[in-house]
Amino acid sequence: MPNTDFPIPKFHFSVEWGGTKIAFTEVSGLNKEMDVIEHRVGSSPEFFKKKMPGLQKLGNISLKRGVFAGDNEFYQWYNTVAMNTVERRNITISLLNEAHAPVVVWKVKDCFIVSLKCSDMKSDANEAAIDTVEIANHGFTMEHVA
Repeated sequence: MPNTDFPIPKFHFSVEWGGTKIAFTEVSGLNKEMDVIEHRVGSSPEFFKKKMPGLQKLGNISLKRGVFAGDNEFYQWYNTVAMNTVERRNITISLLNEAHAPVVVWKVKDCFIVSLKCSDMKSDANEAAIDTVEIANHGFTMEHVA
């Protein structure tokens, strides 16, 4: 039986992105927003606009991972852009429990890279080199696994 006294920690997760299984250090930007449409007719006895849901806005998702010798997969995916075509991938992001099993799963569809940021370099740094990609998407679903 799951422990409902505490929220799920966010530090144990996996990303299936259509490339080799190299772990990511950070995922951010799983955002959805909805525009609001305001409308009021001139004969309304109420002196405010009524609101109704409008179009959805989807945030870009940032994925960060370590730089490894010989690994060129982010660059290869980024370079699939040609005129108005690009390789789109479905991505699955899973929050894991102690047994490494998914507890919450986000399925993101039709993703493509819109930004690729290479690691900064510092002569006195004591940390791993990290690349960041920002991906556009066409929506996601979220499911809780029992």
